[in-house]
Amino acid sequence: MTIINDQYYIEQTLRGDRNAFSVLVDRHKNLVFSLALKMVKQQERAEEVAQDAFIKAFKNLKSYKGDAKFSTWLYKITYRCCLDVLSASKERYRSEPIEESGAHSLQGTEQILTTIERKERAALLNRCLLSLPEEERAVIWMFYYEELSLKEIVATTELSEANVKVKLHRARKRLLAIVQSQVEPEVINHYGQKRKR
Repeated sequence: MTIINDQYYIEQTLRGDRNAFSVLVDRHKNLVFSLALKMVKQQERAEEVAQDAFIKAFKNLKSYKGDAKFSTWLYKITYRCCLDVLSASKERYRSEPIEESGAHSLQGTEQILTTIERKERAALLNRCLLSLPEEERAVIWMFYYEELSLKEIVATTELSEANVKVKLHRARKRLLAIVQSQVEPEVINHYGQKRKR
């Protein structure tokens, strides 16, 4: 069975077939909601942002030129909707300071995390990820979880490639510092000793 690409449904929507747009919503709703949730941190608000993003995408579909993937274009709209919601509520999340702990210490934490079972690690990283400032959280999410390329992240955020790289670097460093501060010392010791055996 051949999967019809997004462009077909975009063209059908522009011809007046509203059902065609519902196919696009169905295809991309999880990605849109995931990004919104990572940025606004509350399920109800994320649902509102996702709905708003799809409404804006529908209204502006004529402006989609096809020079980037539809999903990238939709991500950009979602990202902007998230920033609007966050700035409107004047809610800036406090970010954990990057401790001046040495690279060795951060690397040690990273190695210990690799020994923690996958589910534990995923839950821990998700909690820590929510402690990052929204833009850093979004960039990390897009790059590692959604596996967008740097070019796609640049298109989504409208930041320069250099700026995206800097945000990724800072976010990784900050995330490791947060992980290090939140993992209980016993857990680190437990898994650290396991590795030595």
